[in-house]
Amino acid sequence: MSASLERGINAFKEHLDAPIAAFFSSCVHCGLCADACLFYTETGDLQYTPIHKLEPLRRIWEQEYTLLGILKKALGLSKPLTDKDLQDWQPLLYNSCTLCGRCSMVCPVGNDLVYMIRKAREGMSASGNAPAGMIGAAKRTVEIGSPMGVRLPALQAQAKHVEKDTGLHIPFDQVGAEYLVMLSSMEIMNYPEYLQAVAKIFKQAGKSWTLSSEAFEATNAGIQIGSSDIAREIVLRIVTAAEKLKVKTVISPECGHAYTAIRWEGANLVGRAFTFKVQHILEVLDELREQGLLKTQGFEEEKLTFHDPCQLVRRGGVIQQPRNLMNLIAHNFVEMNDHGKMNWCCGAGGGVSANEDADEIKMKAFNRKKIQLDELQVEGLVTACANCRIQLEAGLEEYEMELPVYGLTELLADHLVEDK
Repeated sequence: MSASLERGINAFKEHLDAPIAAFFSSCVHCGLCADACLFYTETGDLQYTPIHKLEPLRRIWEQEYTLLGILKKALGLSKPLTDKDLQDWQPLLYNSCTLCGRCSMVCPVGNDLVYMIRKAREGMSASGNAPAGMIGAAKRTVEIGSPMGVRLPALQAQAKHVEKDTGLHIPFDQVGAEYLVMLSSMEIMNYPEYLQAVAKIFKQAGKSWTLSSEAFEATNAGIQIGSSDIAREIVLRIVTAAEKLKVKTVISPECGHAYTAIRWEGANLVGRAFTFKVQHILEVLDELREQGLLKTQGFEEEKLTFHDPCQLVRRGGVIQQPRNLMNLIAHNFVEMNDHGKMNWCCGAGGGVSANEDADEIKMKAFNRKKIQLDELQVEGLVTACANCRIQLEAGLEEYEMELPVYGLTELLADHLVEDK
């Protein structure tokens, strides 16, 4: 057995907990998870059935922790995992899974397949069988602080541009601010208008906020690649910055499992309770709406729909808030079929966007989103995740669909009543 394979198998064993044992034991092999996965529906290839992607982890569970499996292994009826097995399963566990969780929603016995795939990726990562692109992103996150290699001067330059163009102040390291705003590299490099929108909104609402020069990147490459140690380090940076600045709330964008990592898993990862709240930007905006602090004017007249980011809506439960905000500024807002918690993924989450090996399959999977949009014949698509937005724009171009994609926070800021 090679040293890398041994590390992988040890990681599989370490992460084979009681929930996973229960999930494997209760699986009825119904195949319903296949029809919930856009990689299967758009290819028809049975290898993309979500439960099948977990075969390496299932084999370890059976061989090491079940009486039948131990007997089969002793008799040579069940083969041990090899380096080639893990190499062969890399595309299934990384290229064709966005950790979107739609398969978990339809499982008749309640198995959380996303949880299982996350645990399986721990073994793959430990054995060196994660995709090169994701390894690079994780390494840059640890060494630089950003999976895309974005450093503080790039953010400071964007902030200066916003200040020059708008006259708005972009605060850094303000102790005692109510909100600490987190960003992803994609917002800094691809959608700088998001930062401008946040500044406009908080100025009108009269809320104090700040960026941190020590922890501005929210994307959690550790969650994506399958490394609890990296995930913990990224979350701890944010926690340390938030506590140093004594903020009341950390605001997460939905990018790269940022919201999942800091909101739902962060306290467990760092081993202690937070001294602050964690909210998504849409949760904060909807609270400001309820408090009467968002003063808007005019409406979008185009026929618009909203793409639900998986980690925010399906996995995070932020379902009604974006709809409240859409109805505040759009006269002709329509829902996709399978919207809300059952919406279809954009095809680029779970680290797929950082994985060049997945480029072809993720564009095939985008056909599911094309079908949703073709059914509606909308004039614009709105979302609340920069990672989704990049994939939506790329997919629309690939399928030759001329449809603008908007960020909801930015769209809302465009409708604010101007200060006199």
